[in-house]
Amino acid sequence: MKTMPNKILVSGLLNIETTVAVRGFPINYYPIDYPFFGVNSNVAGVGFNVAKALTALGDSVELVSFTGEDYEAGRIFNELNACGISTDRIEKTLKNTPTSVILFDPEGKRQVYCDLKDIQEQMLRPDSLKETLAGVDAAALCNINFNREFIKEAHRLGKLTATDVHVLGNIEDDYNRDFMENADILFLSDEALPCAAEEFIQRLHERYHSRIIVIGMGAQGALLLDSDANQIAAVPAYTGGKVVNTVGAGDSLYSSFLHYYVKGCSAEDSLRRAVIFAGIKIGFNGASVGFCSEGDIEAIIH
Repeated sequence: MKTMPNKILVSGLLNIETTVAVRGFPINYYPIDYPFFGVNSNVAGVGFNVAKALTALGDSVELVSFTGEDYEAGRIFNELNACGISTDRIEKTLKNTPTSVILFDPEGKRQVYCDLKDIQEQMLRPDSLKETLAGVDAAALCNINFNREFIKEAHRLGKLTATDVHVLGNIEDDYNRDFMENADILFLSDEALPCAAEEFIQRLHERYHSRIIVIGMGAQGALLLDSDANQIAAVPAYTGGKVVNTVGAGDSLYSSFLHYYVKGCSAEDSLRRAVIFAGIKIGFNGASVGFCSEGDIEAIIH
């Protein structure tokens, strides 16, 4: 395995996330509730979650994204600086910085309201990032519009590309097709699968030929298709921690898998470590908090 830190380019959403503890779903109407210490606000977004998780694991991250030029953007920049993540490639061209609200219940189920503002109208110029792309080991490119041409270019240049399409119910999904066609490593959730995960993962591989496909299955762990090893493997979830809020679990699984895979672990060993990382993270409230270190994972797995 590599001894030097991985260098990974991350391009994705940055936002301000507010989490609200609710009594359960569906939510009955009442004019006011008092969930003491149940309402919290953090910097989040898939781009931030992935960048922060990779940094916690010891990787060097190049972060690409967009914000507005407002109070929320200032908060994001302050948090990135505190995490040691460069803000040099973040453009303040949005009308407002994206925000989200996430409701979660005592069982860990969640309901997300994500206001992207005008970020879906932004586009990256892949040629402006060629030098940055050339200097990294992999590109983690979130399935947001401004990465649509970028993932095509990264794939064309032979860079290891990874994306997470999150909830997917249709193998020919129009929005996600560009990302699936150009991803060496493809992640998704089992939340909307139209058939058994084993069948769907094989159909995905037959259609898009990704080197690695992982389906996150929550309390059931994760399912891996590794085309290099010609295997499909189920990895059980880590049960050594508590469940507080499952938001961000998929980002954690994706980030930690990429960290270990780029470092030189096999796909199955990478996923075994990733489920531990994600299992620890869901013991905390918020998508971008609760990331452990590589040492913490190795202490558990050994």
